Amino acid sequence: MDLSTFINISLGQNKLTPKQVLSDPVLFLAFGFGSGLAKKAPGTMGTVAAIPVYLLLAQTTSVIYIIATLASCILGIWICGITADRLGEHDFSGIVWDEIAGLLVTMSFVPFSWEAVVSGFVLFRLFDIAKPWPISWIDQKISGGLGIMLDDIAAGIVAGGILWWLNQTIF
Repeated sequence: MDLSTFINISLGQNKLTPKQVLSDPVLFLAFGFGSGLAKKAPGTMGTVAAIPVYLLLAQTTSVIYIIATLASCILGIWICGITADRLGEHDFSGIVWDEIAGLLVTMSFVPFSWEAVVSGFVLFRLFDIAKPWPISWIDQKISGGLGIMLDDIAAGIVAGGILWWLNQTIF
């Protein structure tokens, strides 16, 4: 089977190749360690790629987790902005660092459990895809790396709040 069945082989207006993405550290991070190359559902694949990152950070202290999450959000603005410029396209679907940061934000509201991981994943994807207000406003009005990151951070905050409530009442 041809590899182009599963991954995009021409990326953005500037038609970057998967090899260019995988060999450039900034693009590699922006594409979620390669998960954003997926032809179908790259955002979901990026969120799947966030799970091992979360599992590693969940084993650390709360302070380290929060610092790493804040760093992923702040550095993500630069990572996503640079990548959008290199692709020649704002918020290209393969840029999934924002999904990684968004899931980390979501999961920062609760202690580790597999129920929380699954619920957090579903809630984050729901809010990231549906983009209810104010997430939709952020997505439409804020550009550049900040815009790419901020709607997913907002989705993570909303999903995390609901996850916190579920953790208090159900888990």
